[in-house]
Amino acid sequence: MSTLESGSSPNSADSPDGDSARANSADRVVDLAGQSAPKRTSTFSAYLGLTKPRIIELLLATTIPTMFLAAGGFPGLWLTIATLIGGTLAAGGANTLNSYIDRDIDALMKRTGHRPLVRGDVSPRAALIFGLTLSAASVVWLALTVNLLSSVLASGAIVFYVVIYTLGLKRRTAQNIVWGGAAGCFPVLIGWSAVTNSLSWAALILFLIVFFWTPPHYWPLALRFTDDYAAAGVPMLPVVDTTRAVARQIVVYSWVMVGVSLLLVPIAPMGWFYTIVATVLGALFIYEAHALLARVTRGQDAAPMRLFHWSITYLSLLFLAIAIDPFIG
Repeated sequence: MSTLESGSSPNSADSPDGDSARANSADRVVDLAGQSAPKRTSTFSAYLGLTKPRIIELLLATTIPTMFLAAGGFPGLWLTIATLIGGTLAAGGANTLNSYIDRDIDALMKRTGHRPLVRGDVSPRAALIFGLTLSAASVVWLALTVNLLSSVLASGAIVFYVVIYTLGLKRRTAQNIVWGGAAGCFPVLIGWSAVTNSLSWAALILFLIVFFWTPPHYWPLALRFTDDYAAAGVPMLPVVDTTRAVARQIVVYSWVMVGVSLLLVPIAPMGWFYTIVATVLGALFIYEAHALLARVTRGQDAAPMRLFHWSITYLSLLFLAIAIDPFIG
């Protein structure tokens, strides 16, 4: 891991008295915020929070359009529902295990100080069992209701996110989100394989769109919460490099992402509707990325959340166009 100028150690909660350390860390977060200790939420809300439902929503938003493209139309109601259930279980399980592993650093960051494990709404042991159960259920469900390939891909996504990213990359390299973000690309492969029981060049392009989208989506968020990541000892790129260098990287990845999105036109192939939408959305994304760099270069407020929110809109609209295009021809 790169050396960080931080007053906190990411492993502070891994001492023999780990639970106490995590509780103390959570108290420090509350004290910094100048707020009283939050009340516990309901059991259902706590377990739901472990799965990070907003992330699941975005992942599923790429799965359904991919299925429409693979089928050249509507893939069938049951297949769609079965795939979404399996994808939800897989993402929820992986996110829960991520929350379990990262509970020490979550307690050190204001942005994540409200999470169930930090608040004590769910015990670490219960969270671990819950995450493993959801993960196993997703693999079995997809194998029984969809196909074996989709099940294997789901298990690969879980292992990649939990082991490669959370345990391996996140606390060790500034490029953590680049390579670790590959886990978020698996839903398109699962969606494609659910329909065709195979993979193709078009599926790979969809994978790469999400892969190159992840850095310019996540780094603006990291810019906004740089102090949080530094306090937790997580070497996100904005922690170990200058804001200008991060903005330049965002611009580079944005250009590559847009270029890859247009490769889908001849490879899928896509029709006029997707071509127009991808071109317009891509131009707007590149404009926002360059605008971020320009603000940083001029010494102004980077306003990174502007690009962060736009990146979500971009991906949602792009995949909506992917879903609609087969029906227009």
